[in-house]
Formats: sequence, structure tokens, C-alpha cells
Amino acid sequence: MLTDTAIRKAKPADKSQRLFDGGGLYLEISPAGGKWWRLKYRFAGKEKRLALGTYPDTGLADARMRRDDARKLLAAGVDPSEQRKAEKAERVKAAEIAADTFEKVARDWMARQDVAEITKLKNKWILETFLFPEIGALPLGSITPRVLLDALRKIEDAGLLDTANRAKVKAGQVFRWAILEGKAEADPTASLRGALKQPKAKHHAAITDPTKVGELLRAIDGFTGQPVTLAALKLAPLVFVRPGELRHAEWAEFDLDGAIWRIPGERMKMKAAHIVPLSSQAVTVLRELQLLTGSGRYVFPSIRTGSRPMSENTVNAALRRLGYGKDEMTGHGFRSMAASRLNEMGWNPDAIERQLAHAESNKVREAYTHAAQYLDERKRMMQGWADYLDGLRAGGDVVPFKRKAR
Repeated sequence: MLTDTAIRKAKPADKSQRLFDGGGLYLEISPAGGKWWRLKYRFAGKEKRLALGTYPDTGLADARMRRDDARKLLAAGVDPSEQRKAEKAERVKAAEIAADTFEKVARDWMARQDVAEITKLKNKWILETFLFPEIGALPLGSITPRVLLDALRKIEDAGLLDTANRAKVKAGQVFRWAILEGKAEADPTASLRGALKQPKAKHHAAITDPTKVGELLRAIDGFTGQPVTLAALKLAPLVFVRPGELRHAEWAEFDLDGAIWRIPGERMKMKAAHIVPLSSQAVTVLRELQLLTGSGRYVFPSIRTGSRPMSENTVNAALRRLGYGKDEMTGHGFRSMAASRLNEMGWNPDAIERQLAHAESNKVREAYTHAAQYLDERKRMMQGWADYLDGLRAGGDVVPFKRKAR
């Protein structure tokens, strides 16, 4: 049996020495003077070694206690070496889980999203503005439904009901991705159904009365602001795409000779490529604008730098400048204007929906939906629409040419 005195007096030799204590415990002394506690044992017919610490950090009494704990495992049919490996793996896993904070995982999720640029920016804004400050530093495993609800309620209490609901959706997307990646066990948003107030349905303000549409078009013609903004105001009613699709338009997408605008799928809300037939009036607006911005990437560049498109508030701000309040007309309202009037004019509802790039509700029909669907009819419709707007602008008593719905 070893004693502390014997261990202290033991000197290194040319070769490693082993000072045995009992029960398989021994102290190994290297030629350099290092002293390691080892346990020699047999498991499943094989001789094995287990490190129990270094001397003097681990004294004789502690070494014997560790030996006894290991022998208890052996008596229970457990290999202490494998037990130690399993415990280490658990500690590593726990450390990884602790390192997987909501912000870290959410940023990984954002980096892997194949969505339109405008969607990426909205995701980033919601996460960075509302969720990261509240739960960003927390490990995913510590974010319970109650913790997440408290964060969402702060958004709700600020009167941002729609944003609170969107934040819940984004949190759920992050957690579900984390579950697939083995970084989380559950999605806390699953327990929050009905926990938040629902915002009242909002409709984009739009002018649809023909007389008032004519007044709006004449007001646009009298706009005295930036030429690029004026061009956007003139083109918006002629193409009635979503505001983000308009302001992110790139010259490479246009074939002015062929009177076609091809918007790639990654820039569309529904992730499907879209074709916009251009009326002769739209082509005229674009050719005039091309003299100003045609050498750059964007059709409607920012006034500060050509490397970015115009601000999302530009068109709405211009409408306010023309005297139209946000409850009267918005940039998105040009879509409602066109949808309302074109249906009243008798154009094929399917062609109208295709031109609005709305999602097909019927999955069978959706399988056959593509950018060129109803294209010939849509070309006629877009030219007829532009001519109709010209008549309204002139202030005449316009009787739209009726078409039979097909």
C-alpha cells in the first residue's frame, strides 16, 4: 500500500516507474518527473487502463476514491472507460447546445434561405429588431413557450399586432429548421396558437372610380419631383406589379423592342418567373428613362447611389406629395385599381390573375401555370388597359371595350 510520504520521496528514473497501491491502482512516474494515477482492470476479457488524475492535484485519498467508483461500475457490468467517454460526449453536446443561441441559429437559417431579396430583408428586420434583443442570447433549449410569448407580447403591447404575428411565424421557422439540424428538440410556437391578438385585415388603399383614376393620372403628369420618381409613377399603373418588383427592376430584364419584361422567379413573391407584356405607352416611358438610368443596373436607382434601387417609400411619398393620403392611394393600390377595372371591363379573370402573378388555388391548374400562360390575351389586355387609362387621363367619357370572359 502506498503512503503520501512514499509518493513524495519517489524520484524519477531513466525509465517509467509504477508504484502499486492495491485494487489495480498505481502511480506512474515518468523520467521527466510527472506522476499519473492509473487503474489497471479487465473488462470483457481484455486488460485496460483508466487515467484517474495527476499527483499532487489528485492526492492518494482522492485516487483511491476514484478507483473505488470505477470498480463499482465494473461490478455493475459497466466499462468505466466507456462510461467516461459517454459522459465527455454529453458534456460536449451540452456545450454545443449552450452555444446554439437563438441568434446564432437564426442567422444560420437566414443564410440558407433561398428567397427573394426583399423577403430576406424583411426576415432580417423582424429578427434583428424584435427577437434578437429579447431572446437572441438564449440557448434554444431554454426558450420555452412562456419565454417566447413574453417577447412577442412586448411587440403586441407596442401596438404592432401584425409584426408580433409575423415574428411568431419567423421564430417557428427557425425552430423547425433547428429541429431538423439536431439543434433543438421542440418548437415553442406550437403551443402559442391563439395566444396573440390578430390584426384587423388591412386593404391597400386604391382608387378605382374611373373619374378619380383620371384625376390621379393627370396629377401624376404634373409631378415636379425627381424624373426617376415620375417615371415610376407613370409606369406603376401600366404594369401594376408589386411595388418591390417595380423598384427592383433591372434593365437586363427588359426587351423593349419585343415589348416584354421578364422578372426572374427569385424576385417574385410566389417564386415563379413572371412576364409583363409592355404596352406602347409603357415602352415610351421606359425608353425616355433609359436615357437617364440605362447605363446602370437598376431601372429606378436610388438618388444617393446607383448600386441600390430606389427606397420602398419613394412612390408612396410621391403620392402624398400629390395630395393623396395613405387611406386614399398607395403604390400597391395600382394593382387593386387594375384588378377592379379590368374585371369590370370584362377581361378573362384567369388572364387578369395570371398578370397579377397570384398563386393558383387549384393545385391541378397550378401544375400547368407558367410565365407565358394566356400571354397573347394578356398582351392585348395590357395594351387595351393602357389605352383605357389614356382616355381617363384625357377626361373623356370613356366606355371600356368589353370582352367576354373565357
